[in-house]
Amino acid sequence: MNISVLGCGRWGTFLAWYASKIGHNVSLWGREGSANLLQLKEKRKNEYLTISEEMKLTNSLEEAVSFADIIIISISAQQLRNLGKQLKLLPDAQNKIFVLCMKGLEATSGKRLSQVFKEEVGSSVNLAVWLGPGHVQDFVRDIPNCMVIGSENIEVTKTIVNTFNSDLIRFYYGQDLIGNEIGAATKNVMGIAAGMLDGLNYSSLKGALMARGTREISRLVRAMGGNDITIYGLSHLGDYEATLFSPFSNNRRFGEDFVGEKRFNKLAEGVATIEALQQLSKQYDVELPICDALAQVIFNEKEAAQTLLDLFLRPVKFEF
Repeated sequence: MNISVLGCGRWGTFLAWYASKIGHNVSLWGREGSANLLQLKEKRKNEYLTISEEMKLTNSLEEAVSFADIIIISISAQQLRNLGKQLKLLPDAQNKIFVLCMKGLEATSGKRLSQVFKEEVGSSVNLAVWLGPGHVQDFVRDIPNCMVIGSENIEVTKTIVNTFNSDLIRFYYGQDLIGNEIGAATKNVMGIAAGMLDGLNYSSLKGALMARGTREISRLVRAMGGNDITIYGLSHLGDYEATLFSPFSNNRRFGEDFVGEKRFNKLAEGVATIEALQQLSKQYDVELPICDALAQVIFNEKEAAQTLLDLFLRPVKFEF
């Protein structure tokens, strides 16, 4: 199978490495002038892994799309709409299977990434999402994990699972696209909250964060028409260990550095997701107290320690 990966950051490069490792022909695309792509061309490696000599590297979007049967997209969520506009102009795009390996929501609209992509490329495009726990640093050491593939078309789901399943990654069929996409995006928000608790030496509250976070997001998923049970699956709760506790999590590290007043230079998708959730909270009339508290701290400069303590020590109420 010919696979193209669009995006040569940490996760995109890993996906290309993984597809190559399990026997596929792979092309990896990066934008013209991309420092990551230049490094890979010069050294065939980044700080996490080494790619094979056979892997194609290109900054031509048309070349990457025409090469592949399946196209994996792994870029910043906020850049997806613009990429979709470019893909729509390519003659081959409608005949391909696209897989979004991204966890986020469009900040300005609150829309799920599959919605954004179909708005730009076309409603009939073959599209799936690839979500769930796992860090590059663990996978390259042959530490396995479980992930989920979801699509509105079960045949597309089966094709992707059959193409990428291995002893390193065990896939499950996702049955609820709304729940899986919202779950994957919002676990990054909970990761930011966990990092703040770590930075404030309130790590023991992460258990309460997990319990209340899943309940909060399940209410939102139900209001949006999804299955609230999905939040307790791989895309959200199943990804908590990798996001709320791992030293490799950018979102957890962002939260810890934020309360420590340290500069954080990597992408933390959860920040834009908090903005998106403000939109969804109003649109679906669902209270999101954890997300609201984080918005107050990050965007309105509320004091983090008191805001988070007030959140968890709210007036007594029934748990369920």
